[in-house]
Order: sequence, then structure tokens, then C-alpha cells
Amino acid sequence: MMRGYRPTPVSNSTLSFCGTENSSAYKVDNGLLNNGCFLDALGVVPHVFLLFSTFPILFIGWGSQSSKVHIHHSTWLHFPGHDLRWLFTTVLLFVLVCEIAEGIVSDGFNQSRHLHLYMPAGLGILAAVTSIIYYHNIETSNFPKLLIALLIYWTLAFITKTIKFVKYDCHGIGPRQLRFCITGLLALLYGLLLGVEVNVILRRRYLWFAFPTEVKPPDDLQDLGVRFLQPFVNLLSKSTYWWMNTFITSAHQRPIDLKTIGKLPISMRALTNYQRLRKAFDAQAEDGPVPLKGSRWIWRSLRLAFGRPLVLSITFRFMADLLGFAGPLCISGIVHHISSDNHSALPPVKLLGVHFISSEAFLANAYVLAVLLFLALLLQRTFLQASYYVAIETGIKLRGAIQTKIYNKIMRLCTSNMSMGDMTTAQICSLVARDTNHLMWFFFLCPNLWAMPVQIVIGVLLLYYLLGVSALIGATVIVALAPLQYFVATRLSRAQKSTLEYTSERLKKTNELLRGIKLLKLYAWEHIFRSSVEETRRQELSNLRTFALYTSLSIFMNAAIPIAAVLTIFAVHVRVHSVSDSDLSPAVAFGSLSLFHILVTPLFLLSSVLHSTVKALVSVQKLSEFLGSAEIETDQDPIAQSPANNNGNIKSVYALQLQAKLVNRKNKSKQDVNRNFEHQDQKLTESAAPEDEVCIKIINGYFTWTQGCPTLTNIDIKVPFGQLTMIVGQVGCGKSSLLLAALGEMQKISGNITWNSLPKSDSEENARAHHTSGRPSLPKRGSVAYASQRPWLLNATVEENILFDMAPNEKRYKEVMEVCQLQPDVDTLPQGDQTMIGERGIILSGGQRQRISVARALYQHTNVVFLDDPFSALDIHLSDHLMHEGILKFLRQEKRTVVLVTHKLQYLPHADWIIAMRDGTVQTQGTLRDIQAAEPELFEQWRTLMNRQNKENSTELKRKSFRRAMYSRDTLATEDEDEAADVSVSELKDSSASTDEESLRAELRHRTHIPWSSLFSYLRSAGLVLLALLVFSQLCKHTLMVAIDFWLAHWTTHVIAAQIETSERNCSDTGECVFQHSLYLQVFSVLCVLGIVLCLVTSLAVEWTGLRVSRELHCSLLRIIVLAPMRLFETTPLGNILNRFSTDTNTIDQHIPVTMECLIRSTLLCVSAVGVISYVTPVFLIALLPLAVACYFIQKYFRVASRDLQQLEDSTEMPLLSHFSQTVEGLTTIRAFRHEQKFKKKLLEHTDANNISSLFLTAANRWLEVRMEYVGAFVVLIAAVASITSALYSQLSAGLVGLGLTYALMVSNYLNWIVRNLADMEVQLGCVKRVSALIHTEAENYDGLMTPAQVPAGWPKYGEIQIQNLSVRYDTSLRPVLRHVNAHIKPGQKVGICGRTGSGKSSFSLALFRMVDSFEGQIIIDGIDIAKLPLQTLRSKFSIILQDPILFSGTIRFNLDPERKATDEMLWEALEIAQLMPVVKALPGGLDAVVTEGGENFSQGQRQLFCLARAFVRKTSILIMDEATASIDMATESILQKVVMTAFADRTVVTIAHRVHTILGSDAVIVMKRGGIVEYDEPDVLLEQKDSVFSAFVRADK
Repeated sequence: MMRGYRPTPVSNSTLSFCGTENSSAYKVDNGLLNNGCFLDALGVVPHVFLLFSTFPILFIGWGSQSSKVHIHHSTWLHFPGHDLRWLFTTVLLFVLVCEIAEGIVSDGFNQSRHLHLYMPAGLGILAAVTSIIYYHNIETSNFPKLLIALLIYWTLAFITKTIKFVKYDCHGIGPRQLRFCITGLLALLYGLLLGVEVNVILRRRYLWFAFPTEVKPPDDLQDLGVRFLQPFVNLLSKSTYWWMNTFITSAHQRPIDLKTIGKLPISMRALTNYQRLRKAFDAQAEDGPVPLKGSRWIWRSLRLAFGRPLVLSITFRFMADLLGFAGPLCISGIVHHISSDNHSALPPVKLLGVHFISSEAFLANAYVLAVLLFLALLLQRTFLQASYYVAIETGIKLRGAIQTKIYNKIMRLCTSNMSMGDMTTAQICSLVARDTNHLMWFFFLCPNLWAMPVQIVIGVLLLYYLLGVSALIGATVIVALAPLQYFVATRLSRAQKSTLEYTSERLKKTNELLRGIKLLKLYAWEHIFRSSVEETRRQELSNLRTFALYTSLSIFMNAAIPIAAVLTIFAVHVRVHSVSDSDLSPAVAFGSLSLFHILVTPLFLLSSVLHSTVKALVSVQKLSEFLGSAEIETDQDPIAQSPANNNGNIKSVYALQLQAKLVNRKNKSKQDVNRNFEHQDQKLTESAAPEDEVCIKIINGYFTWTQGCPTLTNIDIKVPFGQLTMIVGQVGCGKSSLLLAALGEMQKISGNITWNSLPKSDSEENARAHHTSGRPSLPKRGSVAYASQRPWLLNATVEENILFDMAPNEKRYKEVMEVCQLQPDVDTLPQGDQTMIGERGIILSGGQRQRISVARALYQHTNVVFLDDPFSALDIHLSDHLMHEGILKFLRQEKRTVVLVTHKLQYLPHADWIIAMRDGTVQTQGTLRDIQAAEPELFEQWRTLMNRQNKENSTELKRKSFRRAMYSRDTLATEDEDEAADVSVSELKDSSASTDEESLRAELRHRTHIPWSSLFSYLRSAGLVLLALLVFSQLCKHTLMVAIDFWLAHWTTHVIAAQIETSERNCSDTGECVFQHSLYLQVFSVLCVLGIVLCLVTSLAVEWTGLRVSRELHCSLLRIIVLAPMRLFETTPLGNILNRFSTDTNTIDQHIPVTMECLIRSTLLCVSAVGVISYVTPVFLIALLPLAVACYFIQKYFRVASRDLQQLEDSTEMPLLSHFSQTVEGLTTIRAFRHEQKFKKKLLEHTDANNISSLFLTAANRWLEVRMEYVGAFVVLIAAVASITSALYSQLSAGLVGLGLTYALMVSNYLNWIVRNLADMEVQLGCVKRVSALIHTEAENYDGLMTPAQVPAGWPKYGEIQIQNLSVRYDTSLRPVLRHVNAHIKPGQKVGICGRTGSGKSSFSLALFRMVDSFEGQIIIDGIDIAKLPLQTLRSKFSIILQDPILFSGTIRFNLDPERKATDEMLWEALEIAQLMPVVKALPGGLDAVVTEGGENFSQGQRQLFCLARAFVRKTSILIMDEATASIDMATESILQKVVMTAFADRTVVTIAHRVHTILGSDAVIVMKRGGIVEYDEPDVLLEQKDSVFSAFVRADK
């Protein structure tokens, strides 16, 4: 075997440069250049020159060579032809390797060693590497004078190789000799590199030029914040992601955050790519009118903007796919040449004293094929990762550009699109979140769309070359099963959509359960709502089972189809070629098997790529429709603001304004502000604004929201400068629409809107008129401080919402906070005015949101302020304070033009100008005196209403003056928790500060370890049976897969042995000489069938394990949440708990099973491959250790960085989507303030932050894959060399060689998937960890010493409450909120409890329900200690009405009686008592009328009345009313108090009051202070005591 490959044994004495067997080797009779050895020796001269000339600089240092330009990164690549140099050098190295290999193979035919055949090439490799390192240092240090050494080197190398090539030609050495071709290629490459060097010197005028061209580094390299260096590094670093090494390893020491990853390079920023996309759109517009509908113009624009890098990616992919076929061909060649004893290669030719071999003989060497396979793998993996990176980078750029395009369109959207429901916030957010990602994924997969057909065609042709017609039959099997795959993928998509619907419904119910958990616990209804959630979860799990089934089928088909196709191919091949020469050999079998592995991948990806393409087409169509939607009028574009409109000193502006007013109204007299109508009217008349002082004027305006009848008709109004204009009218008459029309938000049918700038002095006015002469355009409005009727807040801190990007001014900020009475509210927030509010922060009450919105308008330095009904969500105390201190004092002092929409007519006397609206038109306008004269009936109507409101408000103000403004109960769980929470926070601060450093160290330790405990928790939830089935089936499956391949190796080895035996026997009977395949085929078929069955079992086992875990974890989570104490909900943000049910549960449901299956499969495949290679060539185990160490450290560093980057990508995506949604919701406010550019800037910041996270994650993935692919290539090289050596010297069978190489070829893929899936699993197990942590929450003790059966029927019958020495606390770590309380409430007694905020009133009521920890004392109700009762029984016996009205989605019947125990008569009676019967009867369905989520289809007061009716339905002997009438007007409250006293006349009623007058009719009053009872007696007795606390409360309430 391989006799031609074995070198002739020679002694060391025969080793010389030119060899010793040829006596003429050193003769130069015919001239030096005619001696072959001398020609090779001549080629050494340039290499030696370069090595010696560059040695001092390379190894001594670059101390004196420094750049004159200061840059932060040593990656400034500015020489022309940089990439060409690296490319030519890479090709040069490859050719030099081939020259060494050719020299060694040629030398094998000589009697002695000829070093000149390969030593010059070795020096050439060293010189080439030195040249590129030397050049890199010259370029990055910007010291071009040293290029002289490279110029001389390339010249000498080119000359020597050219001489050698010419002499070869003269001696008849031609293209049939490989060395001739290599020499020609080297001469060409050296010539090209010389050309590159000359080009650099001439273009930059270096070396002999006196004045070289000055160049500056790009701005990115001068910016220390830019850390994404992929566009700036050299070609080697780009292809191997070497620059990421420091970044990846540093993640091991400190977490990666936005500061770590820095800023995006300019070329990758969203703004740059948006401008590129906009130019493409503009180019389309120049070619012709752009159609409003259709997507072709968008596709053309995307092609123009981003087509070029995509073509580059496709080119890289083509090259990678072509190189990928080198693997199977090399394996086939190696096995073929090992298994064949005769060789048909041409014998070498001896010329110039040495042997010259042909390319056929060169490629007939198995070792050469092994080296070529190694190099091909390196190049193939490099090109493949480059293709991936370029495609993903282009997709990310595209996504950022389109998101910016969408945002700019949003800023111009017509408001009617939103208000009329033509376009919702959800639709726009879906366009941003989903459709842009669909386009990005399409660009990711686009190279596959072009490369896959080519890959499939070439693969089938090569299979046909190896196997003949049987290859076509195998391909037909795959193609025939493709529709089945498509069917499964379609069903999988449908199942996922169906599951999503039930998931949304479950989350809706869970959200309601969490928001109403306090009420549910107090009413003992938690089991009802838990059952409702579980029922929806069962439906969701039913769909998840379908989803799991189709996922299992998809996994099964991906694994089983290749097995079935291979079985078909070999079975047909054996039948067709059983009597021919093309029998089944190891070369054919394992070459075709490797080809099949390549061919299967694109066939499986085809359905995914087509699915992604369809999604992209739909997304572009939706994008086209959105971009074609209506926009606001362009004449409302922002103009440059004067200094007065910015942060400058506004007093100068008001001085000019005052000066103008003094000129125009010299006789204006100052008058005191009073409430007398006559004096007020006189003042208003004198302050009427003349025409030249009109700020806003609308003439003959007709406006509409949609096409059709106008909403506002015949609008003729004017708003005077620096005065207060009020707009009044009935609900729905068009007041808010008038403001929006003035702001340009409505569609203008006809008329003119004029915005005038501040009035100037006469000289200034004349100058302005002269300057603007000839410009007929109307003045455009500036910034308007606008507070909308529905408050709009940013997802930011309170301070940021008020400042709204204005420069901070502490004095002004405090004034605004005081004017809006926000400081007390801010004091209750966890971080004060630095507390996050909005979607991702604290939930505020409506009044708080309204006041923050008004505070924003007041703080801004704008000349015009629009306030749209700012008092709607405020009580009279806050309204009056805001009116007098904020509008009449603060704004008037600054002489700002204020337009106020209001329903509070008592403020009309303060107005300088009044506009009365009615049915979409202006009823009248003018001063109050003008309206009194023109519209006396309207004026009298206003006077009557004003008197009534003033009377009510004066009473209300007196009652509220003694207490603080009410704050949102959403921010604090209870009143009493406030003090306890403050104490706990102060106690924790010191301890937390001391443990910060330890926590950081512990966190860094945890980040490097895989959360095995979470994995064990996940698997434990699956149960022993499923877990055993999963492990056993996976082990059996992969064992069987290896057995199939081993049997194939055994089979093909026997085929070769039979062929050799046949040739030796030279038998005449054909039947005896034919090898019998039947037994081997039968065993092979049985193994394949068993393998297919086990593929199905393993896929089902994984998915069913995931389903079981999903069911168990969700069930446990829901159970513990329902049974958890209220303290959990008071200390944990609701969003965090809801995330456990949404994001984390979704990950556990759908993602972990798939990741786990892939991880198990890739791990076992990798172990199988390493085991097979080690079995075939045991020497591989020696090389396995360093490779394993390398893999360990690569995955160790990658996992940490990948997890951080994934979390960073997710965390930067949420603010981006939130910015879109809040922009859509606050679009009117943003445009009113003229903050479009500021918000666009924020959008670009959010987009760039998300994009740079995605790019770093992409680069990290490529960093991993390149390294794992290179490790895999070394595995192939080592396995190939070891197996070839074993085959040559140890008689290893060809079948086992093919088996080992086939497995080695797949190792790199397995390694990649192991590490990637391990990183994904680590992130996903975080969800399991968070859910498990919540599951381990200690539940309330629902059991009691008594069973429900032991509780007397009808208890409590009398309602007697005895409280003995009671002390309670919210948690064992907190101090008591009630201390040693003693009280006795008699049966049927009506008791009122009052006290200041934090006195313990609510804690008193919660103690009756055991909602707080009673650690001392007892409560006895009707003779039974409530601590002995089961919790469910206790709470079901009482009724309570909370201050915050809570309704659930469903029907009115369900909200009144979820237990369905009451009859219709009882429900109607309760509604009648609660004054709701007329309202409910008017609704469609009556008791079955729909209640939306949170009861949003009812007013706040109506929701409170429903809660009262709910308590009446229950009819327990004890009723607790916890400030239950806070949201009800005075008249209704009075009625309800009487009803309570009547309906519960014989029952015990405990009322916690915030209006002291409501408990004056009680039988007894308890006054609480600091957790104790300070007074307890009848109201009359306490009132007689003038110094009592209760009497002080009553006096303050009058």
C-alpha cells in the first residue's frame, strides 16, 4: 500500500541543501542560472534581507516612531490598498504552503534530502508573516519612511521568482509540472504586492517626496467612547474578531453595561443609515411620483441603500459553500487512496537534477489532502462567519434606519388617524417591534435565499458523481417530504398564535387578580379567581400540547429524514450497482455521507427562509401603508426660537411686552383684585386687547377630525397677549378641539390661523416690517406649554417630567412644586422626585398625574400656555390653590399668555377674555362685561352656577383644610405602612452599604458559574418517570446513531476485502465473485428504522418534559401567589410579579424545551464524535487535552459576555419601544412644545444603544464560532494525519478512517451549538430561578385550630367584637403599628374610627381579617378567638368596602356576586340601595352588562357605588367601611350614610372616616394616634370635652 508515498530511507550524512546523489548538483558549467539548486538558493536572498533589516524594529521597539496625530485606538489603517495587501499576503502564504508540500512530496522520490526544494518556501512564509507584521506597525504608528525595506523586498522577490520562472520555461518545464505553476503564481503575487507598495508611496508622496500628503484619522478613532472597532481593524482581526479578545475577557471581571460598550461608529448610527435610506427614497421620488400604496418602491429603496453589503455577504456565502464541498471530496480522496493499492498518477520527471511531480500526483498524496482539507476548513469557516456578520450588521443598520423613518413619520402623523381609531398605538408599536425585526431577519437570511439553490444543485451533482442514479432517488425522498415539513411548520405557527391568544387572556386575568389581591383576600374570593386563571391555563396548556407535538414532529423530521434518505440511497445503490464496478466502497459511502450532511442543511432551512421572506413581504406592505398615511399641514413646522423661548432671561421679553402695553394703553389703571363683579368687569373692559396685541387669531375657521362634516364651524376668535383667556362650554361642545385646532392638530377645511410674535416697540416693529418685506408667509407659532386634558407623562423621574429637557433652575423648580402642591406627594414616593413614574415605574393617581402635567407647562419658558381642563382630576382645595397661586399669580407675574379650558365657572371673574363654545362653534367671546351686555341670559346662567359652586366649594374647603391632600393608594399599600417602611429603609441603609462590596464579589463569582441548582429544580419538576425516559431515550438514540455509522464502516470494509479477494482468486464464475450485501443491508435497515423510532421518542420526551415542568411551575407559582401574605405585594412591584407569569412563564413554556433538546443533542453528538475518533485513532487523545482546555476557556469567557450582552440587548429594547408608545400617546403635547427634534434625538440614542448591544452580541457570537470552527479544523487535521498514519503503518481499515474523518468534520458545528445553547440555557434558567424564588415564599397560615365544620352555623350572629391588648405589625422585621389596643364593640353598634394619616386606622380594620401579624393579644368575635379559625372561613364572614374601588372584567352580576349565591332580587335590591338601579337598567343586558377591565366604562364614583352594592349583597353581621365614600359627591354620600344606618341597623358597622362629620351619628367614636387609642366614647361626650382630639377634628371640619 502507498508504496509511492513512502520516503526512501536515508542517512543524516546525505542531508544537504542540494542533495548528494547527483554529482552535477553543484556544477555551473552552463551558467549559474541554469542550475536548479542555485535558482532556489537565489530565492532565499530577499527573505534573508527582510528578516535581518526588520529585526531591530520589530523586536527592539517603535519608541522613536510615533504618530503626530493623537488617536485613542492603534487601529488607524490609512494606507491605500490596505485590504488588498492582506488579501494578497494570505494567498501568498497559501501558495508557499503548497510549495513546501510539493517540495516534500517531490523530495520523496530522491535518494537524499534536497533542502532547496522546501526550505526557501519555509523562509518565504516567515518573511511573508514578518512583512505583514512590519507593515501593520508602520501603518498604525504612521511612520511611512520605513516602507523602503518592504519596497526593496518585494522588488527582489519579484525579480528572483521571475528569473526562476523564465529558466523553468527555457528547460521545458511547463504547466504539467506543479512547481512551474507555483513559481508563476509566486512571481505574480510578489509583483502585485510590489504594485501595492508603489501605489502607497506615489499616492501619499512618501519616501523620496519632500512634502507627503497629510491625512487625518477618522473622527471615530479620535473618540474614546467608540469601542466597536470592527470597521477599523485589519483584515486578520476582522476575520477572526481578534479585537474582541479584550472585551470578552474583561466581561469576566466586571459586568458589561452601556458604558462598557461605548458608542456606535458614525457609519453605523441610526441617523447615518436613515440619511442613506432617505436618499434612496428621494432618488425614487426623482424618478417619478411615489405611489401611496404598494411595496415595490420600498424594496427598491432598501436595495439602493443596503444592497451593496448584502451582495458582499452573498459573495462570502458562495465562497464558503464552495469551500464546504472540499471536506467530502477530500475525505473521499483520502479513503480512496488509502483503500487502493495501485496508483494511476503520472511518474515524476527529473529535470535540473531534481524530480518534478504533476498536480495529479500531488493530490494523490493523502497527507496533502489532509493539509488541503485543513486549510479549506479554515477558509470556509472564515468566509461563512464573515457572511453571517455582514448580513446581520446590514440587518441591524436597516432596522435602525426604518425605525427612525417610522418615528419621523409619527412626528408628522395627523392626529385624526389616532383619535378616530384608524391607527392605534398597539399597531404602531407592532410595526416597530415586529415588522422591523421581520425585515432584519429577512436580511439575515437573505444570503441563504441565494446560496441554497446553488448549494443544493452542486451537492446533488456531486452525489450523482459518487453514487449515480441512487443519489437522485435520495434527493427525491427529501424533496417529497418537504411539503410535509412545510405543513408541520404551518401548523406550528398556527398553534403558536392560538397559544398566544390564551396566554394574553391568562395574563389579563392574572393582572386583575394581582391588582385586586387585597380585596380578594378580604372577601375570601381568591380561590374563585385562581380557578378562573387555572381554567384559562388549562386551555393554554391544551394549545401548548399541540405546539409541543408539532415541535416534536419538526425535531423528529429534521433528525429522521436524513436517516431515511441515507437508507434509501444505499439500498438503491446496492441493488443498482451490485454487479458493476461502482460497488459500495468506504470512499463512496463516507464521501456521500459527508455530502449528505451538507445537503440536508439548506433543504431544512428552505422552509424557514421562505417563511421569513413571506413575513418580510407582509411587513413591507404594512410599512408602505403606514408611510402613506395622512400628515399634518406642513405650515406648522417649527421655527427657530428666539432667546426668549429658550433658557435665556425671560424678564427682558416681558419688559418689551410691558413697554408696548404702556404705549398702547397709557390710561390703564391698577385695581385691586376682588370678587365684586362690577369692579372685575370694569377691569376686564379696560384690559381688552386691541388688534396689534392679539397672540392667536382664527378667522372663518372650519376644522374636522375626519372627512365629512366639520367638528368646528365658523370659528372666529382672538387670544390677547399676556392675558388669561378662558374657554367654557358644555361637555362635547368643542373646547379641547379648539385648542388642538389652534395647534394645527386638526384638519383645516378653510380659514386662517395666525400666530403673532411678541409685540415690539415702534422702531423694532418698523425694522421687522422692513426686514420681512416681500415675504407673504404668515408667522409660524413657537413653543406652547400644553397640558392636555388626559395627562401625559414620560417613563422617567418626576423631575425629568417637570423639567422636560429644560435647564434645571432650583428656585423655579421649587416654586412650581409649591404652586402645584406636589411636594407632599413627592415626599411619599420611594426616591422622592427621582422616582420613576409611568409604565415602568410607580403608578400615580389621576390627580397627581394632572398636577405633574400642569407643573411641566408652568416650568417651561414659553410665552403661551394652554391648559386643557387641569382641574378635572383635582379636589376643590387643590383646584383653588392651583388657580390662585399657579395661574393668577405665577403665570401672570411672568406676563404669559394663558388659554384655560375649564368647567369651573367660579373662576370666570378672573378671566381677561372669555370664549364660550356651543355645539362646535363660538357662541360668544369677550370680557365678562361684554358677555353680560350681549348675552344676558347666558350671563345669568353663569351667575347662578357660580354662586352654587362657590357655596359648595367654601364648605368643601373648610372640611378639607385640616388634613393633607390625599395621595395615591397605589404608591402605598396602606397608610400605616408608610412609617414602618421609612424605618425599615433607614435600618437597611447602613447594612446595605457595608455589604455592597461583598455582594459585588459574590455576583461576579455567580456570573461565572452555570446555575445548576435552577436546572435541577427544572428537572425535578418533570418527575422521575419522564426524566428517566428522557435520559434513557437520548442515550439509546445516540448510541444507535454511532452503531449505524460503525456498521456502515464494517460493511464497506468487507466490500473492499471482497474485491481484493476476488482479484486474487480471479474466479470465472460471476455468481461466486459477487459480494452479497443482503445481510449487511438488513442489519443496516433495522438499525436505521430503530434510529428513526428513537428520534421520535426523544423529541416527544423532551417536549413532554417541558410541558410537565410548565404545568407544575405555573400551578405552584399561582398557588403560592394567591396564598402569599399581603406583605409580598406591598414590598414587591406588581410588574415584577406579573413578569414571572408573563415573560418567565413563556420562556419556560416554549424556549427552554427547545434549547434543552438542542443542548442535549449537540453535547451527545460531540461526545460521540470524540469517542469515535479516539477509538479509530487512540493517539488523538494526546491532542484532545490541549483542545479541550482551549474549548473550556473559550466557552467560559463567552458565556459570561453573551449573557450580559443578551440582557443588555433586552434592557435597551424596552426603552426604545416605550419611547415609541409614549411618543404616539403624547404626540400632541410634543408638537405643541416644539420638542420634535429633542424626541428624535432621544429616539436615536435609544436606537443606537439597542443596535450597539445587538452588534456586540453578534460580534461575540462570531468570536465564539470562529474559534470553535478553528478548533474543529485542528481536530480534523489531527484526526486525518493520525488515521492516515495508522492506515499506512498499522493496517487501519479504510472504513474506520472514513468514519473518523466524517465525525471529525462535524465536531466544529457540535462545539458551536454546545456553547451557544449553554449560554442560552444559562439565561433561560434565570427565569426558573426567579420563579422558584417566588415559589419558596412563605404562605399565610390558612389552617386554624378549628375546622370549618366546628365553626357554629351563622357565626358571627351578633357582631360583638372584643379586642384585648392587641399589638400587630406588618412583618417580623418591622416595628408594631398597633400597640396594646383594647376595645369592646357591642353587637349592632355603629363605631367610627378617625385619626390622622399613619395613626393606625386601616391597620385596626385589617387586624379583624388577620391580614397583619398579630403577635400579641387577641380579637374575640361572638365568643370565638379569630386566631383559631381557618382563614378562609374567617374572611368569608365579614364585609368590607375599601377606599379604592376595584371592579373586574366580566359582568355586573359577577362583580357583585362571584360566588353566585345571590338571587336576581337580592342583586337588584343592593343596586337600588347603592343608587345604581337606573344606571344598570339602562345598560344592555342589565345585570349581565359587560364590565371592562378595571371598570373603565364606569366613572370613579360609580365604581365606588358598585363596591358598596357588593358589600350589601353579602349581608354579613359585621361591615367595615374603610374611607369608602372618598370618591362620591356630598349628596350621594349623605344618602348612603342613611342607607347604611337603615340597612345595617341591627348589624355592627365600623367606619374609618376621612370626613369627620360622617361619623357624628355613630354610637361610639375611636380616635387613634400612633398606633394606639387615645379617645373612645360616644360622639356627644367627646364633643363636650373642648380639649379632646375629636372635638378639634370636628371644629376643623366645619
